[in-house]
Amino acid sequence: MERHGDEVDVTTTEARAGSTPHIVRYVLLISLFLAAAAMTIVWVTGAATADDPTPSGAELSSSPAAADVETTTTDPAPAESAE
Repeated sequence: MERHGDEVDVTTTEARAGSTPHIVRYVLLISLFLAAAAMTIVWVTGAATADDPTPSGAELSSSPAAADVETTTTDPAPAESAE
């Protein structure tokens, strides 16, 4: 620690009041991996155990069976002619 008039110059180690281990880096990396793995497990097991998956909009609009369906109208019964 050095004094220059009213200013005090402090080194990085003195300002931190100790050493800085790099363990935080490993904790963050391991936590990120575990969070991604947990989310993947939940997503895969949820998709595997779904009873009735909801079709997406693409499957509904591009279905060839839906394009082949024709609408039919029913004609009323012909009126009986009086002879």
